[in-house]
Amino acid sequence: MLRKILVLGAGKSTSYLLDHFLEKSLTEKLHLTIGDIDPDGIPSYIKDHVNCKVIRLDIHNDKARKKAISDCDIVVSMLPAHLHIKVAIDCVDHNKNLVTASYISDEIKALDETVTKKGLIFMNEIGLDPGIDHMSAMQIIDNIREKGGKMILFESFTGGLVAPESDDNLWNYKFTWNPRNVVLAGQGGAAKFIQEGTYKYIPYHKLFRRTEFFEIEGYGKFEGYANRDSLKYREAYGLQDALTLYRGTMRRVGFSKAWNMFVQLGMTDDSYTIENSKGMSYREYTNLFLPYSPTDSVELKLRHYLKIDQDDSKWEMLSELNLFDPDKKIDLDHATPARILQLILEDSWTLDEDDKDMIVMYHKFGYILEGKKLQIDANMVVIGEDRTHTAMAKTVGLPVAIATLLILNNKIKTFGVQIPIKKEVYDPLLRELRNHGIKFKEYEVPYLGYNPDSVGN
Repeated sequence: MLRKILVLGAGKSTSYLLDHFLEKSLTEKLHLTIGDIDPDGIPSYIKDHVNCKVIRLDIHNDKARKKAISDCDIVVSMLPAHLHIKVAIDCVDHNKNLVTASYISDEIKALDETVTKKGLIFMNEIGLDPGIDHMSAMQIIDNIREKGGKMILFESFTGGLVAPESDDNLWNYKFTWNPRNVVLAGQGGAAKFIQEGTYKYIPYHKLFRRTEFFEIEGYGKFEGYANRDSLKYREAYGLQDALTLYRGTMRRVGFSKAWNMFVQLGMTDDSYTIENSKGMSYREYTNLFLPYSPTDSVELKLRHYLKIDQDDSKWEMLSELNLFDPDKKIDLDHATPARILQLILEDSWTLDEDDKDMIVMYHKFGYILEGKKLQIDANMVVIGEDRTHTAMAKTVGLPVAIATLLILNNKIKTFGVQIPIKKEVYDPLLRELRNHGIKFKEYEVPYLGYNPDSVGN
């Protein structure tokens, strides 16, 4: 008898997810139903697969959504995070397990008691970051504790970047996931973390000038800026006594300092709309954020405002984005500054058909064992194949697919709303990911602690 998997949403992160299910469909006796509001973009080799059915599904159509969920054995939601709660409630009502790659919302967390009592598994945060970061970190942390070590430091950074062979712009960056999330990164409150036992807070307007630097063997130097809440997983990871706890986002060196120009100009603001945005030129948009002058050009006003010279590399980075082009027009009505900036960046930072992306993850573990301070560094690098089969899709989709099969095969015994921090989840999942080239290199290095000299102004 076929086990029925329902995948809701077939966006950019699902190529490897769908491929994995279909590759396993014979040996695992699977039938896959894909529900998407616009299924026309799903490749024909998936649509035509004997063990696959594609349906046009509007997640806001309660009757159709509930029917699709009631007809399956397990639900994989790859929808935008705010829509998971609709699916989760239906899964509770119809006694279905649920898998998502998104952060657990308070609404889904509130379902934990009911989910546990019903003997269901709601596995969340099982993508890349969150996901692989949790599992890889907990595997090493648990190993340290099994040896009798005490954790005193944990740092973790993840970056979705462009692969070196496809890196052809001054920003050393292209979009590999939701561009809107990139533009709005860091907003919504101060970043907070612990450094050497002291709580630290970085307001948004300073976030991209407080960076930590590190090197990944074979791939060069990178920088990281703090995530909004590094303390979110202190209890989950059992790091209540750690003196340093810092989680961040990784970019190539120089990106953050340049991005800070957009922040200081106000271009990343998403709180108001520009009434006459439709038909506005890129040059006119840029001029919105600069003082009036009857004589100075937009270029000169911007350099004065940002205090940069014409031979500054940051000026070249701005010029590369066509921000001063009077002919390029904005086809968005009543758009926010952030939405327009996203449009402009997508012109320059969208992956070409044969471009490859790159995922880099870096962990630092500091611990005390037999009175000595020791350190382990671990990193993972994954290179994508092309614009469709990206490293981002691979590192997000494969963990979701593998976890789904572990649940179907009763390999995960813990019920409730959860994230993948238990050995019964991370051991088999990381083992299978290694077979797909997703693996960490670990290094024992001299203990350096948190390096304040690596942090910017």
